[in-house]
Amino acid sequence: MKLGSADAERLAEAVAALRRGDVIGLPTETVYGLAADARNVDAVEKIFRLKGRPADHPLIVHIADAAQLTQWASEVPSAAEKLAQAFWPGPLTLILKKHANVPDIVTGGQGTVGLRCPAHPLALAVLRQLETGLAAPSANRFGRISPTSAQHVRDEFGDSVPVVLDGGECEVGIESTIVDVSGNVPRILRPGHIRKPQLEAVIGPVAEGAQEQSPRVSGSLQSHYAPHTRTELLPRPRLLERAQDCLRNGENVLVLSIAHAVGTIPGLVLADSPESYGHDLYAALRELDARRADRLLVESPPLQPDWIAVLDRLSRAAADTPEEAP
Repeated sequence: MKLGSADAERLAEAVAALRRGDVIGLPTETVYGLAADARNVDAVEKIFRLKGRPADHPLIVHIADAAQLTQWASEVPSAAEKLAQAFWPGPLTLILKKHANVPDIVTGGQGTVGLRCPAHPLALAVLRQLETGLAAPSANRFGRISPTSAQHVRDEFGDSVPVVLDGGECEVGIESTIVDVSGNVPRILRPGHIRKPQLEAVIGPVAEGAQEQSPRVSGSLQSHYAPHTRTELLPRPRLLERAQDCLRNGENVLVLSIAHAVGTIPGLVLADSPESYGHDLYAALRELDARRADRLLVESPPLQPDWIAVLDRLSRAAADTPEEAP
C-alpha cells in the first residue's frame, strides 16, 4: 500500500495523539496493534487498562529499523543482527537483554525486551516521525481474538480509542514469530509466518518451545486468541459426528472447516493453504463469534510444519473447552 496525500492528516493526528500520551490503533502486517509511546509509562499503563492485560505480561516494542536496536537492547548478538537484516521489516520479534532505560512495565519486570520492525507503510511512517519505539500488543481485549482490520479495533474499543489508523486488512493475519536470542541458543518461543527452516538458513540451528528459564512472551498463555463462543478443535472425521451430537442436544452449532463444508452444518470454509488460512483466520473467528451460536467446531489443520503457527493459535483459542466434552 502506497501512502497518499490523505494519509498525511491521519499520520499527523496519530503522531500528535502518541506524543500527548494517548493510545492509538495501529495497522501492521500481522495484526492491528494498540500502540503507545514505549518510553511513556503512563501511556503504556493505558494499554494495560484498555486490554485488561496482566501486569507481568510483556509487550513487544516496535521500532523503525535495526539501527535502533541498541537504544532498547543492552546486547545485540550477531544472530540478532543477521535475523534483523534478513527479515526486517517483517513479522519477526527478537527477544534481547533489555537496555537499562527500558521501562519495567514494558517488559513485565523481566530483564529482556521483545523488539520488531513492522512491514506496514503506515506503521513505519508513524515510527519514523515519532522517533521512538511503540509498545503495541494486539488491539483486542486480553485473551480474545486479534484484530486484522480497523473496524475490528473500533468494534472492540469504540470511543475509548478515538484514533485508529486504517491500513486495510493485515497482509499476514497472525502474530509475529518470536525468537529468543538473549541466551546461548536461539529459540522459537512463538511460531509465526517466518518458520524454523527460514531462520536456520540465516543463523544455523534454532531450538523450539519455551523452557522453564525462557522469558515470558506475548501470546504464550494456554488460553488465548479465544472467541466468546465455546470452541472445540477436532479432526475432520470427528467433526460431523460431534456437530450432529450437538444438534440432537438442541445446540446451535457453527463449523469452521478447511477447503470443504462439513455436511450441511452452517459456518465458514477457509482455504487449504497455511498462508491463506492464517490471513483469514481471525476475521472468520470474529464473524462466527458474532453469530452467537452455542458452540463453534473448528477443523484441525494438518499436522505439518507449515501449519504450526495456525495450529498454535487454534489450540489456544479452544483451550477453555471442558475436558469432559467428547
